[in-house]
Amino acid sequence: MPDVAVSYAPKAPTLSRRLSNVLYPRRSLTLFLILLPPLLWFGVVYVGSLLTLLSQSVFTFDEMAMSVTTELTSDNFTSLLNPANYDIVIRTVLMAVAVTLACVLIGFPMAYYMAHHAGRGEKALFFVGVMLPMWASYIVKAYAWTLLLAQGGVIYGLLRQLGLLPVLEGILQLPVIGGDTLATSNLGRFLVFTYIWLPFMVLPIQAAIERVPANLLLASADLGARPFKTFTTVLWPLAFPGVVAGSIFTFSLTLGDYIIPQLIGPSGLYIGNMVYTLQGTIGNIPLAAAFTCVPIVLITLYLALARRLGAFNAL
Repeated sequence: MPDVAVSYAPKAPTLSRRLSNVLYPRRSLTLFLILLPPLLWFGVVYVGSLLTLLSQSVFTFDEMAMSVTTELTSDNFTSLLNPANYDIVIRTVLMAVAVTLACVLIGFPMAYYMAHHAGRGEKALFFVGVMLPMWASYIVKAYAWTLLLAQGGVIYGLLRQLGLLPVLEGILQLPVIGGDTLATSNLGRFLVFTYIWLPFMVLPIQAAIERVPANLLLASADLGARPFKTFTTVLWPLAFPGVVAGSIFTFSLTLGDYIIPQLIGPSGLYIGNMVYTLQGTIGNIPLAAAFTCVPIVLITLYLALARRLGAFNAL
């Protein structure tokens, strides 16, 4: 039987194959197409909506008609210098700084122990303990703290059992930080802010400390440096970018929060409350947009400083 030659026609390449052949040698085009959807989302939805809000900061609010007109003015920014509005900005910034410093003081020892002394199981337990509050709803945690800080709450009951209630009452008599109760004092508001944002400080510091070779600490001790000297000359400078990275979160989140100041603490608006009130209740969107510029400018300057200090390398 004679051999029969069988010929097979090559299959036409599929669309995915043709597309792959086009994109493979063009890496820049491939990268651009991959990044295009998130960039469009970020640019249009996030940045676009923010710029739309900020563009209204130069519009005029007609108090008689309670409406916004497109007449351009700089009065909204000038009004930020009014004593009442200036006090809101200062109050918010001071609280953000205080919360950031408290998170550093509490978070650094925790992070150091997690990085250099905790065993594998203990480190996992610490991570769960730090992350566990973040699994609960922010609103739930804020409302839970209103119950803890109330006069008949757990904290008051515990201090009463320990005989420390007069100490708390003496602290609440102090100006600025005090109040009628913990739930209506700046001290209570400060405690809630610190609790809520502490995990955002611990994790960057822990990651930065883990990058510090333990041999450097041992070498410092071998050369006769005391623990405090080792901390100030070796550990702190090398872990400082992690501190700055964590402070970006604690400072900016406190600066823009408006729920905790509504639920806990004395009367007195924060920037977030003021923006919410102006935009949602009064309808004065131009002034609300001008107030929004304040944290944007502050955080932009802070990020520029953090970048110079190498904080982004610790994120």
